[in-house]
Amino acid sequence: MSDQLRAAAPPPAEGLAGPYDALLLLSFGGPEGPDDVVPFLENVTRGRGIPRERLKEVGQHYFGFGGVSPINGQNRELLDALRKDFAEHGLDLPVYWGNRNWAPYLTDVMREMAADGRRRIAVLATSAYASYSGCRQYRENLADALAALADEGVAELPGVDKLRHYFNHPGFVQPMIDGVLAALGSLPQEVRAGAHLAFTTHSIPTAAADASGPVEEHTADGDGGAYVRQHLDVAQVIADAVRAETGAELPWELVYQSRSGAPHIPWLEPDICDHLEALHGAGAPAVVMVPIGFVSDHMEVLYDLDTEATAKAAELGLPVARSATVGADPRFAAAVRDLVLERAAAERGEPVERCALGLLGPSHDLCAVGCCPARGPRPAAAGADSPYA
Repeated sequence: MSDQLRAAAPPPAEGLAGPYDALLLLSFGGPEGPDDVVPFLENVTRGRGIPRERLKEVGQHYFGFGGVSPINGQNRELLDALRKDFAEHGLDLPVYWGNRNWAPYLTDVMREMAADGRRRIAVLATSAYASYSGCRQYRENLADALAALADEGVAELPGVDKLRHYFNHPGFVQPMIDGVLAALGSLPQEVRAGAHLAFTTHSIPTAAADASGPVEEHTADGDGGAYVRQHLDVAQVIADAVRAETGAELPWELVYQSRSGAPHIPWLEPDICDHLEALHGAGAPAVVMVPIGFVSDHMEVLYDLDTEATAKAAELGLPVARSATVGADPRFAAAVRDLVLERAAAERGEPVERCALGLLGPSHDLCAVGCCPARGPRPAAAGADSPYA
């Protein structure tokens, strides 16, 4: 392993989680059967006025997989990995799981945590990068849940602290490097040395991308703000590691997938399928699709890459492979433990050594006012503008 990829060993965990008495795994959620699909999509799109018939059309992606999103099963695997890692390292910290859009719903889980006497909760969102939908919206969900508990008369609301963005933590990046190497190895030998790396992430409106991250990182020229910079930095780290391992300087580009919304609104481009067409036209011998924007192999990875993009590549006669996401890799579980311990130490006022790869350094602990701004005036917890202490 290169010096750049060496992570500082975390301190022994015993007794070092304070002030935290629980970890909350906060995720998006997904249907677990055909009857769940449309109600789930209604939750996701609530307030946008999308007709039920249109939701049934969109739900075909889920119906093609039996109406079951893999994300809930993958979160259960991650829960098991976290609990195993914590137990093996003497970290006595219970782990809960709540979702934004499907059971177990966040408010229900927060109610359970309050009843269990949890008073200070570290929160890990299953989104590694800065953006409204990947950070601020989860903070709004936390505020909504706390407001619901307050309305129910819960006397002492738990405090919540969202752990920092972990896009460049070694425990998140190293499994992706190994995934790229494995995907390259699955390609026919004669095309490996010339393969292109297509790093993919969720497309978002360019206006939202430009306003991602702290205010000082916002841009007005469509270059994508912190959201794009963070992805580019991680992609470069992975490409450099692949070169160091294979000796091949593979060309790469950051591309996008899973666009939704009105066609007249500009979103980040190019789309992965358009990119495959362009590469084929330019004579690329093969492509490895690298979903760096996703923690696990959920529906957008399985459909947009493994189904749609792979079908496009077959139509073009272009060899493709798709690298694995991090999922419940033990190194990622260890990274979460590291994130909990570093934030706990910082909250106790102790010096902290933070692990980060690439050029951007470790992300901030506390979202400042104006960070990934809201689409409207909604309160958000776990930030400098939180209405909850």
